[in-house]
Amino acid sequence: MTTATGPTGLAHTLLLTGRLQRGLWRMPAFLVIGLVQPAIWLLLFGQLFRAVADLPGFARGEGGFLEFLTPGVVMMTALFASAWAGTAYLQDIERGVLDRLLASPASRGAMVAATLAHQALQTVVQSLVVVTLALLAGARFAGGVTGVGVTVLAATLLALLFSALSGAVALLTRQQATLIALSQFTTLPLMFLSPAVMDLDLAPDWVARVAAYNPVEWAVTAAREANGAHPDPSVVGIRLALLAAAALATALLSTRAFRAYRRSA
Repeated sequence: MTTATGPTGLAHTLLLTGRLQRGLWRMPAFLVIGLVQPAIWLLLFGQLFRAVADLPGFARGEGGFLEFLTPGVVMMTALFASAWAGTAYLQDIERGVLDRLLASPASRGAMVAATLAHQALQTVVQSLVVVTLALLAGARFAGGVTGVGVTVLAATLLALLFSALSGAVALLTRQQATLIALSQFTTLPLMFLSPAVMDLDLAPDWVARVAAYNPVEWAVTAAREANGAHPDPSVVGIRLALLAAAALATALLSTRAFRAYRRSA
């Protein structure tokens, strides 16, 4: 079987990724919503909760609430977009495209890799747009280009984790309702059980304990630490490593789910 890592598999991955990218460009409404929604979060939450940064114990560092909020909005955008990644599989199953791809010489591993690459590219663009909007709104990040790079990397790893998980659910259940239920059940709790919009020092102790096992917390903390005036490399490195390990685990799960679909197709 051809894998996604050999020359042929790499070529298949690029072609299939291009197919997904062209499909995205044909839906401008989806693109606009995907960029406008985080802008609303950033500007609305930034104004609505601005006074929170003045509360005693709020760890806002050198900047104000906008600097604090930006990494959270970046990760929220990546989380919500990637949780729906399995929809692409469901659409291909419904239209018979996936079965035709399985009957073609296309690399099987490339089909999974292309979905993840497509989601990663989308996340990079959205993350840079959010950071740019924050800068235009007056935010200043002490971490500079390095801090922004860590933010984009953390968001990409988070997106890979949840897009692979979403794809696995879609392939195993083949039900849009199940994917919607999973997305609704996981995304909002994960967001609020993290420091995306609120300093966990102001939250109950049990929230902080649960958040320690939350991938969204890993991503937000890594990005926020990297953008601080005096970042701790160990804090950033450990959380990026946890994200990478979790993304690898869900990618393997998605691959196994794909194989299970092939056997039952």
